[in-house]
This record gives sequence, structure tokens and C-alpha cells, in this order.
Amino acid sequence: MLALKVDRQASRVAAFTVLSWLGMMIHNAVELPQLTLLHPEVGLPTLVYVVLFAAWWLLPYRRAASILLVIWALLHLLGGGILTVIPFPFLPFYPEQSVRHYFAHVVYSVAQLPLLWALVPQLRRPG
Repeated sequence: MLALKVDRQASRVAAFTVLSWLGMMIHNAVELPQLTLLHPEVGLPTLVYVVLFAAWWLLPYRRAASILLVIWALLHLLGGGILTVIPFPFLPFYPEQSVRHYFAHVVYSVAQLPLLWALVPQLRRPG
């Protein structure tokens, strides 16, 4: 019974990690179509997703890996999905103010939520 629960949990976190990554990829396909997986702006975050999920799944330090995955998803939600759509003066660029741009950022942001939903309750549990 416990093994089934762990498998279900691992499957859920795997699926939500892929969804989080897909949110970033959809945003990049809409906003930065010239980027491929070989570009550092795409390849390095992809590598971070893979390493963090592998650490969560394979290492005995699941709580630490959960914290890192939550931080990673929050970085994408807040930094990539929300803050960079608003034309703040401290940004090194002026974000496009169009429906297409807003839509890409909504998809990017919403794609982060399931991973947070799956991991935050794990962090609230003792031990």
C-alpha cells in the first residue's frame, strides 16, 4: 500500500514538473521562437528541472529537494510569469504589452501552480 502511494506521488510530481517545464517552453515558443533546447536560456533551465526532479525522486533528501523544486517553481511563477510581463523600470527590457504576450505569461504562470500544489503540503508535514 505504501509503495503504491509513493508511486502515485512520484507520478504526480513528475507530471507536474513536466507541466511546469512545458509552461516555460510554451512561453518561449510564443515569445522567443528563435530559441531551441540548445540555447542556454532553454537548456540550462531544462537541466535544472531534470536534476531537481531526479534529486527529489532518487535521493533520500526528499524534503530538501522539495524545497528546491518549490523555489524553482516560485521563481518561474513570480519572475518569469508575473514580474516580467509588467513594464517595471528596473527591467533591462520593455515587455511587449499585447494580448499574445499576456496569454503566454498566463500559461507560464498557471503551469507552475500544480507543482506548487503537490509539493507545498509535503513541506508542511513534520519530519
